[in-house]
Amino acid sequence: MESVEVFTTEGKGRGLKAQKEFLPGDVIFAEPAYAAVVFDRKCGEHRAYRRAVQAAERLHRCGQCKFAYYCDRTCQRDAWLNHKNECSAIKKHGKAPTENIRLAARILWRIEREGSGLSENCLVSIDDLQNHVESFDEEEKKDLRIDVESFLEFWPAQSQQFGVQYISHIFGVINCNAFTLSDQRGLQAVGVGIFPNLCQANHDCWPNCTVIFNNGKEIAKEYEKKKEKENFSTSAHILETVKEVIQFSKDMLEKINKARLDGSYHEVVKLCRECLKKQEPVLGDTNIYLLRILSIASEVLSYLQMFEEAAEYAKRMVDGYMKIYHPNNAQLGMAVMRAGVTHWHAGLIEVGHSMICKAYAILLITHGPSHPITKDLEVMRVQTEMELRMFQQNEFMYYKMREAALKNQKIHVMPEPSNEAPPSLFHKKE
Repeated sequence: MESVEVFTTEGKGRGLKAQKEFLPGDVIFAEPAYAAVVFDRKCGEHRAYRRAVQAAERLHRCGQCKFAYYCDRTCQRDAWLNHKNECSAIKKHGKAPTENIRLAARILWRIEREGSGLSENCLVSIDDLQNHVESFDEEEKKDLRIDVESFLEFWPAQSQQFGVQYISHIFGVINCNAFTLSDQRGLQAVGVGIFPNLCQANHDCWPNCTVIFNNGKEIAKEYEKKKEKENFSTSAHILETVKEVIQFSKDMLEKINKARLDGSYHEVVKLCRECLKKQEPVLGDTNIYLLRILSIASEVLSYLQMFEEAAEYAKRMVDGYMKIYHPNNAQLGMAVMRAGVTHWHAGLIEVGHSMICKAYAILLITHGPSHPITKDLEVMRVQTEMELRMFQQNEFMYYKMREAALKNQKIHVMPEPSNEAPPSLFHKKE
């Protein structure tokens, strides 16, 4: 952590500042989680799937608690230090508690082992992290009391006992400092963890670095040398029509989410088209509700293999993102990648290849060349470049060969749409 240091600003609190100059793409620091857990819903969603593939992939389930799964025995042995106490507690409790309880327990078991002082390579201790419990509203205080009670029911009598005030501090730390963990390709939020150093990095609406999750570590990466801020002005008047359309959009999103949960994807498309028809004359192309509907419509239409319409919506979504995100923003890179793949599947090879190249350039900086998703993009970039050359040499022959290939091959079905928004960086207790 010699590349950064903690500083304090009166009235604003702590932050991190660089100790040396960084170039775009440089890793500022990498930090393993102090403690982390998988989301409750992910355990539930994948349990039936895991049972189905366990024989084929030989997944290893913990024989004691029957809750934890591992890819192999080596993985299981490596995780035993963090799972040992949890395992016996789950077995005695009869079931696994919620993710917040499990994360608090893992933090306190580590404190029991190592003490609450500074851990190796940590700039601040868990004790020194802010909890903001004093600013909780009545509903949040009620939830905190429930969490503390549930924790005390789960926490083993033979483990070190902590006071209610300290346990409340830990839950407060989780509530305002935890980071969402994604899968290796950054496409799905799978868990939540505490990273004491990363907690010190302050928010900026036009940031000069990004955070990615790779190989169990959160990595902060530089993506611009000089920060420039664009001045945005907002209208002084909130028109009644705009308010009506915003409320309409919120109501439609509830209907869309219900249809997605039911697997009624054609209904989702119908609702998205209806919503866009209402939004387009009123909302700007960077409005978050318009962008959300465009994102859902593109994703679901791709799953239904209606690629041309999906590509149109994906392009509009990317155009909006490019106006509000930094040019090297990781989320922009992911959106451009998805739009590029959609155009490629639609047979729009020129635009598809261009977008895939742009996404590759962004993710080289934000994720680095060794990240799985960057490697995937490199393969796609080479493939689309080859197809683009063929298209430029003989457009008619390209489409004939593509048509023949699609007839002779089973079309690759896009992954089933998720009912979640793309992973956000900060975890907020639900």
